[in-house]
Amino acid sequence: MARNMSSGELEGYAGSNTSCSRSLSVDTVQPRRSEEDNKSPMIPGSPKTESNGTDQASSANNNSSSSTRLYSRRWVILLVFSSYSLANAFQWIEYGIVSNVFAKFYNVPDTAIDWLSMVYMVAYLPLILPVTWLLDTRGLRVIAVLGSLFNCLGAWIKLGNVRPDRTGFAVTLVGQSVCAVAQVFILGMPCRLASLWFGAREVSTACSIGVFGNQLGVALGFLVSPLVVPNRDPEEILGHVQWLFLGTAGFSTLLFLLVILTFKNAPTLPPSQAQAALQMDQQEYTYWKSVLSLCRNKPFGLLVLTYGINTGSFYSVSTLLNRMIIHHYRHQEVMAGWIGLTIVLMGMVGSIICGLWLDKTKTYKQTTLFVYILTFAGMVFFTFTLDISLPTIFVTAGALGFCMTGYLPLGFEFAAELTYPESEGTSSGLLNASAQAFGIIFTLVQGKLITDYSPTEGNVFICSFLLLGSILTVFIKSDLRRQKANKNTLQDQMSKEAVCRPN
Repeated sequence: MARNMSSGELEGYAGSNTSCSRSLSVDTVQPRRSEEDNKSPMIPGSPKTESNGTDQASSANNNSSSSTRLYSRRWVILLVFSSYSLANAFQWIEYGIVSNVFAKFYNVPDTAIDWLSMVYMVAYLPLILPVTWLLDTRGLRVIAVLGSLFNCLGAWIKLGNVRPDRTGFAVTLVGQSVCAVAQVFILGMPCRLASLWFGAREVSTACSIGVFGNQLGVALGFLVSPLVVPNRDPEEILGHVQWLFLGTAGFSTLLFLLVILTFKNAPTLPPSQAQAALQMDQQEYTYWKSVLSLCRNKPFGLLVLTYGINTGSFYSVSTLLNRMIIHHYRHQEVMAGWIGLTIVLMGMVGSIICGLWLDKTKTYKQTTLFVYILTFAGMVFFTFTLDISLPTIFVTAGALGFCMTGYLPLGFEFAAELTYPESEGTSSGLLNASAQAFGIIFTLVQGKLITDYSPTEGNVFICSFLLLGSILTVFIKSDLRRQKANKNTLQDQMSKEAVCRPN
């Protein structure tokens, strides 16, 4: 019998090329199929995958008979997904960062402009379960096409009737609501896409890149909207608003076409041993059984709560950032945009670093807890330095962004570990539902505190919940099921090889 192996030894064994391991690995992780079945392997959440003989691919162990394989197409799909996620996130924040300008343009109160952001959160809650069911039963391609289509359609609706009055605002609200529906098809995709297309050593990095696109869209929204739409009279900025909407609509249309051309449900062969093992259990998988299993998973339940607090705080701070800044620094809308850009850019750096760190160390709980505590500390410093000077805000906002938005992919990947073999789309969907719910509550309460008192009171409210989230994270049990599945599969292969190896 083979002895228990360390993680490094197992990874080395996965890349070995002995003839015995080659013949056994296929039988170990793949059920026997007819020749026709092999053309369309089944993976939970992707009921029908498409074969592609023209794809340039690299085998996980440089062997044509291997049970796992990495396809170069995965990077194209990830890039296209990140791009249309970017376009959707841009439309989420394009109003909020210049809320005072758009409030004057449409002749509505600031709270009405806040709802152009919160409509994203409201739309998510009733639609998340149907969309995750669709992801599990129809696969990535259908979800990607629908998400990019709604994003494109919403952008063109907003362009259809740009006028500086409440009728124009009503049209904008309809278009923004369609974009909000698109978001439901987007937020749960990064972890699912990474698991279906990327190998065990790169899955966390791929998930981080998927989240990276959404963060970059928020960053561009912070930067572009204040530059394109200046704080002038409504008649003077009408053309500026039209150009902003036209650029967004054109870019979203291009991305919709790219999704149609590039997206597939899943690769012909799975990218990792964990995904390969799931093929054997396809006949036992049902969506509602998966949802019930997740509801009974206590560590995941705690993660849903803590993820919602952290990400909901980010949504609230992003939506209300303009009001915080101009409360202390009048007519500094452009500077508020640069501060928002700093928050998100540093968060993108944090996301990539955290993804690389997880791929290397697999220390999911420790990293999540450490980043959560830093997020709380960053929010405290941001709160009590907001009225000192603009350069100071840039420093504290950058530190806050590195941790707060850097936490987003950590939550997705930790959830995938805690809930394996359940669908990553379902687990990430529940995480995002929690984030949207907390985002609505936090934005309404923090906005009211800013209006009635000052940004300090609103930010202290957010700090108190981040402290609670940090404490709750301590109690999440670190049950890394996906890592165990990868190791157990390789140990089984070693055991069978030991049996057939001559003494």
